Amino acid sequence: AMAGEGGAFRLRCSLLGHGQDVRGLTRGLFPHGGFVSVSPHPTARLRAPDGLNRGFTEMHCMSGHSNFVSCVCIIPPSDLYPRGLIATGGNDHNICIFTVDNTAPLYVLKGHKNTVCSLSSGKFGTLLSGSWDTTAKVWLNDRCMMTLQGHTAAIWAVKILPEQGLMLTGSADKTIKLWKAGRCERTFTGHEDCVRGLAILSETEFLSCANDASVRRWEISGECLQVYYGHTNYIYSICVFPRCKDFVTTGEDRSLRIWKQGECAQTIRLPAQSVWCCCVLDNGDIVVGASDGIIRVFTESLERTASAEEIQAFENELSQASIDPKTGDLGDINADDLPGREHLKDPGTRDGQTRLIKDDGKVEAYQWSISEGRWIKIGDVVGSSGATQQTSGKVLFEGKEYDYVFTIDVNENGPSYKLPYNITDDPWLTAYNFLQKNDLNPMFLDQVAKFIMDNTKGQTLLSTSAQFSDPFTGAGRYVPGSSGPSTIPAADPFTGAGRYVPGSASIAAAPGGGVDPYTGMGAYQSAAAKAENIYFPKKDAVTFDQANPTQILGKLKELNGTASEEHKLTEDELIILEKLLSVTCNTSAETPTAQQLQTLWRAVNWPEDIVFPALDILRLSLRHPTVNENFCSEKEHVQFIVLLLKFLNPKGKQANQLLALRALCNCFVSHAGQKLMMEQRDEIMTQAIETKSANNKNIHIALATLTLNYAVCLHKVNNVEGKAQCLSVISTVMEVVQDLEAIFRLLVALGTLISDDINAVQLAKSLGVDSQIKKYASVSEPAKVKECCRFVLNLL
Repeated sequence: AMAGEGGAFRLRCSLLGHGQDVRGLTRGLFPHGGFVSVSPHPTARLRAPDGLNRGFTEMHCMSGHSNFVSCVCIIPPSDLYPRGLIATGGNDHNICIFTVDNTAPLYVLKGHKNTVCSLSSGKFGTLLSGSWDTTAKVWLNDRCMMTLQGHTAAIWAVKILPEQGLMLTGSADKTIKLWKAGRCERTFTGHEDCVRGLAILSETEFLSCANDASVRRWEISGECLQVYYGHTNYIYSICVFPRCKDFVTTGEDRSLRIWKQGECAQTIRLPAQSVWCCCVLDNGDIVVGASDGIIRVFTESLERTASAEEIQAFENELSQASIDPKTGDLGDINADDLPGREHLKDPGTRDGQTRLIKDDGKVEAYQWSISEGRWIKIGDVVGSSGATQQTSGKVLFEGKEYDYVFTIDVNENGPSYKLPYNITDDPWLTAYNFLQKNDLNPMFLDQVAKFIMDNTKGQTLLSTSAQFSDPFTGAGRYVPGSSGPSTIPAADPFTGAGRYVPGSASIAAAPGGGVDPYTGMGAYQSAAAKAENIYFPKKDAVTFDQANPTQILGKLKELNGTASEEHKLTEDELIILEKLLSVTCNTSAETPTAQQLQTLWRAVNWPEDIVFPALDILRLSLRHPTVNENFCSEKEHVQFIVLLLKFLNPKGKQANQLLALRALCNCFVSHAGQKLMMEQRDEIMTQAIETKSANNKNIHIALATLTLNYAVCLHKVNNVEGKAQCLSVISTVMEVVQDLEAIFRLLVALGTLISDDINAVQLAKSLGVDSQIKKYASVSEPAKVKECCRFVLNLL
């Protein structure tokens, strides 16, 4: 148990050093018992407990940002960095990573397009960042692995849950989102204003705090279990005590509040309007940072409590604070109705209760302390302080904080426009962006810039402009979870015996050892004396080759009879397609002709209810280099891909989904097809994954095969974004697929992706893939599933 447990928190020490608002705090891992703080002076400071007294010593001051530093977190120790790392996020859009013994960054993560205001670290070196650019990014070491898109305003809070692969983001759009393997699984609604902080209670519960002055406790299933009220203004941060469910919050009402068993057990007022951040140390002490630039540590332990002189000095400072009644912290105040000093003779009824009295025409505010059994003066209530903004000195505009938000009228009768401005901004650049954004005449540039300078009294801190191209992602970036949940399609369209059913000749599960795991043909003896990994890394694409040309042509002719005049093929055209099928299905030396390919293109553009035999001819023909080259070449490929993606719509016919997936798999047989598939990877994978909702094993096998073919290509090139997307697809599809052939192909894809790539192994672990696949290590039949799974687990 902690020393003095159950008592009240008292001041341990006050630390100067930042000179400006302390915006972020986190407990340190090394040295033990220390913490790191960050502030607008673009620095982070590491402090360690001072062995001799109750204070802390600054170990060193880290700098690497060109502008405000707004958040900080610790990355746990690894073999390479046994003391862990420190990550800081700033207004320069960057994240700096430091070792604990160097003042310059080890590396800088670039990719966000606006202030990085929240960081959280997970297992295996993963880091999650939230930004005003409305996205969160997942980083592994020095690379961006995924971008989480879905919020419509700044992301103020992020947390990685202990359950692998689960991440939380809280936003100024008032929602919280839960992400798994890079896809949004759930959105939590309930807060009525910007969500500012998140804290994890367990693998299934978390807390959130918001500008609506409430704290909410949530179940990850989506249910809000409890709402806590106590603060009277924005709540900026929340932190949980070690090994229990009690927590602390800080906010814009000048207070730090300690919550025990769901009740506000203690309120500590500070002589600063904005209490920006807090963290709890391993020993249960609380560190808070505020707008007066002072860090204060509070403790329940009697031996760590500050001296009587220090506590008196803190109370004196508090009693001299000015409280602006406009903040509403103390309710509506009518000075004429207030009682005098005698009102303080009556004890308070609960800790943190405030009482106002009038003495000599001055209004004073007092707060009841249960542990001290007395009223402590927390400040003088003053009239309007002349400030027209919120007392934090910051104004919120579109969910972001600014020093000023001006209203600009460009002409008398036109609309007025809001112009947000920070004193660190360049007035000219701000004016230029403002005119651009609102489509206003550039001739107003000098006027607007001068207006800004006149109205900010020239307070500018010109910082170096941090414009850079994104080093991790090109134009087509992978945004997992951007497509909404798909609806489950209607009943299976394949019916009737003896009719042509595409893909009915699906690969049978191999009957034991000694057969090729893909084709079922006898190829090699596998279950020999020692288990040898014959499964991955796979070097070549897997294709769908089974064909029954007679049945396909029969169906084509039957449906041609029902086609409208504009789509109907002539007898000659049917003969041309028959010829194309025989050329591409038999290993003859003939080459398909341009005429044959034009006719095929006509047929695959049939209406979707009758197109499937034509799609099947396309699927088979694509294995021929000439056909592959024709459809996948620079000239034709756009309309070809658009056509196939259209058939992947989960609301469409399942026969078309299946054959489009198989056609995409068969594109990988030649160079032109591989090149096209890799160029369009993001688009194809994002669309293909939606077919997972089909309750159809053949579709699942085709989807798993497409993923496997991508893994084969990605194994040959070092494409981090591609591998991250592929791993995310494998993890997502594994959740829904039952068929063991599909599972087997996903396992081979996984093994191929992570072979010879330590980064991919770490990412797979951080997504929790190892725990997802464990159950397949004990599958008895087919043996290949169990064997392949064990080889994959050996790598993880």
